Amino acid sequence: MPYVNVRITKDGVTVEQKRKLVEQITRTLVEVLDKSPEHTHIVIDEVEPQNWGFAGMLTDEFRRISRAVK
Repeated sequence: MPYVNVRITKDGVTVEQKRKLVEQITRTLVEVLDKSPEHTHIVIDEVEPQNWGFAGMLTDEFRRISRAVK
């Protein structure tokens, strides 16, 4: 039973984009590992940008600075 956990920042991802992501991850597990789609679980966790950090700062701060530089 494959279980895949995808974590993304919560910033406007549509249901259709999530559906496509689940379909493509499932297809990859079927094609590469010969797994059964009926037993494949994909969980998408959406994290608020102020709860995700990288490059030494929170994502919402990083994006704000990046936009100001452009």
